[in-house]
Amino acid sequence: MVLSKRWAVFLMAVGVWTWVIWPRFGLAIYRDDRSFTDGKPTAFLVVHAVLIAASLAIGTTVGVLGVKAWLAR
Repeated sequence: MVLSKRWAVFLMAVGVWTWVIWPRFGLAIYRDDRSFTDGKPTAFLVVHAVLIAASLAIGTTVGVLGVKAWLAR
C-alpha cells in the first residue's frame, strides 16, 4: 500500500506532536505531589509512566510509518 503525501505528512506530524506533548506531561506528573510518598514512587506515577511510554512508542511507530510512506512516494 502506498499512502498519499498528505497522509505521510499527517503521520509524521502525529509522531512529532507525540514527542512534543508527552515528555512535558511526564515532567508535570513527576513534579506532582501525588507522584511520591516518602521518596517512593506511587501508583499514580507508575500508571502515568506506563501510559506515557506506550504513547511515545505508538507515536514513534506512527512517525516512522509516515517517513516510510513519504520515501515510498
